[in-house]
Amino acid sequence: MNIEFIEALEQLEKEKGISKDILIDTIEAALVSAYKRNFGSSQNVRIEIDRENGDVKVYSQKKVVEEVDNDFLEISLEEAREFNVNYEVGDVVEFEVTPKNFGRIAAQTAKQVVVQRIREAEREVIYEEFVNRESEIITGIVARISKGIVYVSLGRIEGVLNQTEQIPGETYEIGQRIKSYILEVKKTTKGPQILLSRSHPGLVKRLFELEVPEIYDGVVQIKSIAREAGSRTKIAVHSVDSNVDPIGACVGPKGSRVKNIVDELKEEKIDIIKYSQDPAEFISSSLSPSKVISVEVNEDEKSAKVIVPDYQLSLAIGKEGQNARLAAKLTNWKIDIKSESQAKQD
Repeated sequence: MNIEFIEALEQLEKEKGISKDILIDTIEAALVSAYKRNFGSSQNVRIEIDRENGDVKVYSQKKVVEEVDNDFLEISLEEAREFNVNYEVGDVVEFEVTPKNFGRIAAQTAKQVVVQRIREAEREVIYEEFVNRESEIITGIVARISKGIVYVSLGRIEGVLNQTEQIPGETYEIGQRIKSYILEVKKTTKGPQILLSRSHPGLVKRLFELEVPEIYDGVVQIKSIAREAGSRTKIAVHSVDSNVDPIGACVGPKGSRVKNIVDELKEEKIDIIKYSQDPAEFISSSLSPSKVISVEVNEDEKSAKVIVPDYQLSLAIGKEGQNARLAAKLTNWKIDIKSESQAKQD
């Protein structure tokens, strides 16, 4: 430990933002353990590093008592006053006990502490970078696949795409570039963990924001999304400008915008619905591509009775009830669908 070491700490402070004083405090604490491990743990010691030249000194600390029971920890009042007449019972007397070969141990310990703190600081920087990007979309490269979990390289760190967050039926290959939704950023003992999702509705929302300038600019708003990943998504959009068609903006010239999103989601079907503040109108639109004859709403129960043409009933309900289920999620209304002939029988 010397002046070059102190200069190195000052350089670290500038480059990594790690406080020199905090580093030295941490090294001093680590050196106390190192001293006790190498030279006996029976005494109380304090270690001091000179902030200017890096010199390390070890001080044994003894408490002033009337009667000594432990020579390692205590000193009599009479003996203490041989050093300073002002000592009283309860005071602490320090003696320098720096071993001759302690410099080598100090240097090794200091290096370990500095390396650890650099690692912690870098982990903190990565955590801060990604925690502010939760709910955003990120592009990464599939680095490895283990037991069904896909690890995605995001530069300085890998993101984790668990099986529950993958699109059902989607396959991944090493080196493949994929877009994912940052679901959560966690602090762990091994550093930050970035949890990704390809099945979250937020991924579709962010993809539309990337592809549709009107959404990014706020002219077209996404009011709600309902998604069954890998199969179908319904998205309700609204325009704050009467001259801008929200559905047309999302579809894009010759369907190019929505096609790019469908391609990214491996042919997942996307229904773009025009949002309306009128519940009946919104519910009717949400059942697209089915035609609707009438919608009767119950505001108190937030439920709706929908009548569709007989030949449209299976389309309105959808395969295994998917269309009706997504419409209910999209509108947040309970929807009861009946055909025209069923309604007449009621």
